[in-house]
Amino acid sequence: MRMIHKIAKAAAIALTAVCAISAHAQDVIKIGYTADQSASGVAELGIAGRWGFEAAIEDLNKAGGILGRKVVGVVRDDLGTPPKAIQNVTELIDNEKVQAIVGPANSGNALAWLHLPQQKKIPVVVPIATSTEITTRYAKEAQNYLFRVSMVDREQVALLAAYAAKASKGHKIAILADSTGYGQGGIKDATEVLALHGVKPVAVEKYGPKDTDITSQLTKIRDAGADTVIIYGIADGAANVLRSMEKINYLPTTLGTWGNLSSLLPRLAGPKMADHLILAASTTEDSNAKTKSLGERVRKNFPTLTTFPCSAQAYDSVMLLAAAMKAAGTTDGEKVAAALENVNNVEGVIKTYNKPFSKTDHEGLGVADFYLAKWKNGTTVVRYEDAVTKSLTAADLKK
Repeated sequence: MRMIHKIAKAAAIALTAVCAISAHAQDVIKIGYTADQSASGVAELGIAGRWGFEAAIEDLNKAGGILGRKVVGVVRDDLGTPPKAIQNVTELIDNEKVQAIVGPANSGNALAWLHLPQQKKIPVVVPIATSTEITTRYAKEAQNYLFRVSMVDREQVALLAAYAAKASKGHKIAILADSTGYGQGGIKDATEVLALHGVKPVAVEKYGPKDTDITSQLTKIRDAGADTVIIYGIADGAANVLRSMEKINYLPTTLGTWGNLSSLLPRLAGPKMADHLILAASTTEDSNAKTKSLGERVRKNFPTLTTFPCSAQAYDSVMLLAAAMKAAGTTDGEKVAAALENVNNVEGVIKTYNKPFSKTDHEGLGVADFYLAKWKNGTTVVRYEDAVTKSLTAADLKK
């Protein structure tokens, strides 16, 4: 009898402990972050996003958390591979019981796991990946759980084409893209958007993402008379394009996407040629006092930061999720996703988000939010302005 009493007492203690753990778990709100932070060429973007994500959570907790509950960030590295990315999201949802997710950096990884949060009704805000399909795949379902605060491919092209159409004398514009799906999508977008300006490219050329000598393609572009070239590729490939330009002494106005924010560009192309590229960006550290402050905080963890927009976009992603949870009065995924479509007047570092999402549009940023930037001495990225950028109007941003 005494033994039974001891077992019952031990069971009661164990149950109390489990209840305590459960109660503690319910006291916090968990938001997951998953992105490549170590493996591929976009790891720099993922690391920058992580520190912006964690800065936002720190600020939320200083302000009392969300719904009076402490916010906990759960960070995972997807190693740049879809299988690991799927494993991370499964673990975040099923084991960590996160109430929302921010991530990833790679579009391919996002497209590999989007079905999981959609099925399990977990809101996701994508802060870096740019593939159009990320927010549109489930757009026709009763509730789409995928949102984004990043630079969508087509929206970047709208800005680059607007600048090119005004900067080029006689509309002598060429497109040079890598041969990946990313680059080929860029050729399609750039060709279509330039057509809206009444421009047909004088040349369209491709290069392999591992090619180091692109002088042959550039010679054809030069001989076609192009004074402006839109490069559609990520940093390492674009660096080889710039080095090849230098090799044949052909230095047209050169435009590129925000994928060239990676430090790979100045390391491989050299500071002089890196500074030659004009690229699209959602923000830079010198945009305003908030971006300057966030940049200084992130640099404490990431002194060589070059991909600041990823930090800012991740920071704002968390703030939008927090606003939606507060508006919904709950962390229930379905209600938070619905609330995201109606949040208003949310203070971010990139801008104040006045109803950034709707039932049919889950993109928090668009071409009207973007501007052009340049490398400075191969170490930092700053806002770029000239007579052409100052002359651009909303009517020029065709898409």
